[in-house]
Amino acid sequence: MNIYYLTLFPDMYEGVLGASILKRAKDKGIVDYHMVNFRDFSNDKHNKVDDYPYGGGAGMVLKPEPVFNAMDSLDIGDNKRVILMCPQGRPFDQKLAEELAEEDNIVFINGHYEGYDERIRSLVTDEVSIGDYVLTGGELASMTMTDAIVRLIPDVLSNEASHQEDSFSTGMLEHPHYTRPREYRGMKVPDVLLSGNHKLIEEWRHEESLKRTKERRPDLLDG
Repeated sequence: MNIYYLTLFPDMYEGVLGASILKRAKDKGIVDYHMVNFRDFSNDKHNKVDDYPYGGGAGMVLKPEPVFNAMDSLDIGDNKRVILMCPQGRPFDQKLAEELAEEDNIVFINGHYEGYDERIRSLVTDEVSIGDYVLTGGELASMTMTDAIVRLIPDVLSNEASHQEDSFSTGMLEHPHYTRPREYRGMKVPDVLLSGNHKLIEEWRHEESLKRTKERRPDLLDG
């Protein structure tokens, strides 16, 4: 998979993409990350990428030329998902992460300022939001999505079962986990987890997952 980031701040990605699972995926040759500073594609002699909105109003609007020119430079054809990070977009969830994990090329368009020139939307296949709040730019949101997507790609995680049992992957929140010591500050590991009976353990985990979902996210159980 190739992931492209159209951004004015490519340095923001260094720490996140260069560590942990995302770095491991790159080192294995499974994923490659590409920074594209669309300021380099501005038609303005001062490399300006924003301008005042027609009709007036507060803030500045991202111009279409730098983004269109940057997209033209990628030369990856039609086999791609182009994601506009936008608070008006579809809420990001595990289902979408699983869908995107099967793609060969993903392009994130990360804006700043007051908004996008509407014509930029003609380039995209998906408009996505990571929550009902507004960030300064799309970079942090695209990093969050990248982490959720890349860990689902085969051979990225050492244990494939890890993501299959994650919260939301099963439609419910994940069950509690315990490790050594058996007792800590008066809190004990449930006896069933020490029983060695895998059938009982799976039943306990399912019941605890259902209980936790009902308590914390009952909306996931609708229907």
